[in-house]
Amino acid sequence: MNPQESDTKQASHQSKTWRGWQENLTLIAIALCLALLIRTFIAEPRYIPSESMVPTLYEGDRLVVEKVSYHFQPPTTGDIVVFQPPTELQRRGYPKDQAFIKRVIGTPGEVVSVANGRVYLNGQPLLEDYIAEPPNQPFLPVKVPENQFFVMGDNRNNSNDSRYWGFLPKENIIGRAVFRFWPLERVGTI
Repeated sequence: MNPQESDTKQASHQSKTWRGWQENLTLIAIALCLALLIRTFIAEPRYIPSESMVPTLYEGDRLVVEKVSYHFQPPTTGDIVVFQPPTELQRRGYPKDQAFIKRVIGTPGEVVSVANGRVYLNGQPLLEDYIAEPPNQPFLPVKVPENQFFVMGDNRNNSNDSRYWGFLPKENIIGRAVFRFWPLERVGTI
């Protein structure tokens, strides 16, 4: 093989190698963009940092939070929502980007109260087979304002929730917890 053919083969090889790198970099860039779009607008993973949702969720559980459904329908009683802290919690020192997770108990226009170890919604006791134990403090009836929600942790006596800091504005809701992917022995829908 003459030197000119050798140079041509080497240039061709370098060109193919560079095209391969370009294709790989393009695929990586597309994958990163898709991951960012999915996390921003559709779903994202979250970590449970406290025991406020025991026995439904435990500290260290990892969840998928979907962000789409609440653009079409409002949260309903029983939904487990992830949210940014309302103003009152921020005043108490919680950073704006710290996420909380609680169960929706009351929706706009409904009346919530706690008496005799039971949570009442519009005067009717809620059937709560998901709580750790009955709430041990009474809470006088309150009407949930428009575009706000009353939320509580399932671990009623160990939860920093609407009983202590007020209502959750709709705009603070990030999404709905739908699936636990860790730990493996408890993988499943929520």
